[in-house]
Amino acid sequence: MSPHEIGLYASAAVVVSVGLQALVLAGSNVGQGVGSAAGPGAGAPAGAGPGEVLAVVRAALARRPRATVTLFAVMAVMAVLQYAVPALVEDLMRQPGALSDGQWWRAGTALLVQSSGITQIAMNLPALLVVGAVAESVLGWWRTLAVFLVSGVLAHVVSLAGWAPRGGGDSVAVCGLLGALAVTCLLRGSALGLAFKGTWYLLLIPAAGLVLCALRNNHGAGLVAGCLLGLALAAGTRTRPSRQPAAA
Repeated sequence: MSPHEIGLYASAAVVVSVGLQALVLAGSNVGQGVGSAAGPGAGAPAGAGPGEVLAVVRAALARRPRATVTLFAVMAVMAVLQYAVPALVEDLMRQPGALSDGQWWRAGTALLVQSSGITQIAMNLPALLVVGAVAESVLGWWRTLAVFLVSGVLAHVVSLAGWAPRGGGDSVAVCGLLGALAVTCLLRGSALGLAFKGTWYLLLIPAAGLVLCALRNNHGAGLVAGCLLGLALAAGTRTRPSRQPAAA
């Protein structure tokens, strides 16, 4: 196995394992409400077994994450259409030389098709629903939508620029949501009832993103873009003065 493959697989393992921890950590604490006091043991490392992940996702979906559900519905419809009209994939995905030909719009439309077919669909759509629902419970609907679109488009831009000129899919945007969620939990930990000693390992997500960027993998671009957007959004939220209820 080459050093490039070792770095790629190691980074992917970090993103998946730490990402699941981030989902459980964020989803388990967000129910306390932003600004609420941390309960006993808040911020402690959470387990990320199938049961914990399922419970967190079910709770997040129960909050009716409209942005995530809308994105999922769009991707599901496009998945059906790409099999009903096979030419649609070639028409919308990234193509070599697209930027020089003025087809800049492919950086956006490439999000809509899964160029590797059913395997990519089976992985990306559930990932969008799971990560998106939890991210939306922390970030809110419009921030979730913004992070998904901005990080996804930027990742496809760098891909068109030479990293991976041919392809398509929304996994890069899902990585963006995961990056934003991780950074938001780190920076707004006290508001979410989290202590840094229980969230420090989330720093491995942006670190893995940088490694993937060094390997010219477009998922790294999505992760780093999401982390930067999470940094900006969390900083903006923290600067808002909180309103305390009037004394009775």
